[in-house]
Amino acid sequence: MNIIWMLILGLIAGVIARFLMPGKDPMGWIMTIVLGIAGSFLGGFLGNMLLGTEGGPAGLIGAVIGAIILLLIYRMAVGRKTV
Repeated sequence: MNIIWMLILGLIAGVIARFLMPGKDPMGWIMTIVLGIAGSFLGGFLGNMLLGTEGGPAGLIGAVIGAIILLLIYRMAVGRKTV
């Protein structure tokens, strides 16, 4: 069940991050889930570093913040493609 909840939280965090960031992203829903899950790990890591705690989940806010950071990095790496 934990994997299912992690996927659901990842999807929600990824969708919220993509909604908060203006512009189009050419990624499907699987990449949105991956973005949210990776954002959750990044948000948890940054939260633990800032608060000086060990372990513990990032929660939805931390996952969204981490996903926004990863989305910024993704956009810088891919860049804008002209047609």
